[in-house]
Amino acid sequence: MSKVKIKPLADRVIIKQAGAETKTASGIIIPDTAQEKPQKGTVIAVGNGTKDTPMTVKEGDSILYGKYAGNELKFEGEDYLIMKESEILAILK
Repeated sequence: MSKVKIKPLADRVIIKQAGAETKTASGIIIPDTAQEKPQKGTVIAVGNGTKDTPMTVKEGDSILYGKYAGNELKFEGEDYLIMKESEILAILK
């Protein structure tokens, strides 16, 4: 896992998106123009939480998030998402 030099504030997390699917389950290749934005990723950095709500996710967790969740961020040539913890739908086990 890469160590990013960004520390999110309060209840925000930084996510590295998973790669988009390039093939269907039956083996059909999906062109770049038809690939959907992935809705899962890995938590790279976590804020400290708020005084009322501690953070549930931790670095390294694989998560699912909503289709329009977060803000895209480009840092040191890498693409990330930054979002509030409340926008995360589930932690994958």
